[in-house]
Amino acid sequence: MARRLPLRDPRTVARDIPGVLDILFPRLTGGLVAALNRTMFTFDGIAPLSDEQVADSHLHKAMLFELSMARAERILEGEDKPDWKQILAVAVERQRKHFDAKVPGQLEQADIDLSEHAANNLVHMIHSVQEQHRSLELTVSPAIPGLGWISSGYGDFSLGDVLIEVKHTDRNFTSRDFRQVLMYWLMKYSASIERSEDVWTECLFLNPRRNSGLLFNFDEVLHSASASSNRVELLELLRSVVGEDLARH
Repeated sequence: MARRLPLRDPRTVARDIPGVLDILFPRLTGGLVAALNRTMFTFDGIAPLSDEQVADSHLHKAMLFELSMARAERILEGEDKPDWKQILAVAVERQRKHFDAKVPGQLEQADIDLSEHAANNLVHMIHSVQEQHRSLELTVSPAIPGLGWISSGYGDFSLGDVLIEVKHTDRNFTSRDFRQVLMYWLMKYSASIERSEDVWTECLFLNPRRNSGLLFNFDEVLHSASASSNRVELLELLRSVVGEDLARH
């Protein structure tokens, strides 16, 4: 019996084990990422968060923006009055899955104000996209199927065939960001073959902190980032890399 490999969630693989995806996407380098970033756009009616505002919070930045994500989800689900204790509990649980979460004793008003600001920015962005696609349903935390020793996980949002991934950073989108969503797509594609399901055709990056968005077609970026491989070839390569057959025994 072959040894069962420990499961890793897809976000951790993309962030901490980039070599896995470097094999699949050798051309996902600075030049391609820079070209994609040149297609970024902004949304009307949104005030970015300044570095000075973010510095006013004593929270770890990952925790601060995890709070904003949890708050944005509740706004999108129709909750008007926030329960910040519950929001904090959700943020801490999520952070502990990926980081050594530093749990604050209490939230200062500056933390709440910043989280609310970032959450409102994100909700405004998503509503703007929804207005262009009124017939499509927004999904919070769409499921990412597992593959081999890569466990299942969750994305941020999806709207129809568009995967929406949120990044609260003070920089442009990076190769690590693209690796993450390309991994998501391949795992979704693998499951779709078995279940005859649709896959996402596009990905939308949103950065509520900077008021920036970036939309790209999955097939086009998969082709450009790989050695001109098609989706079937990439999936077979991923399966060989993660040792799917080994994990099943």
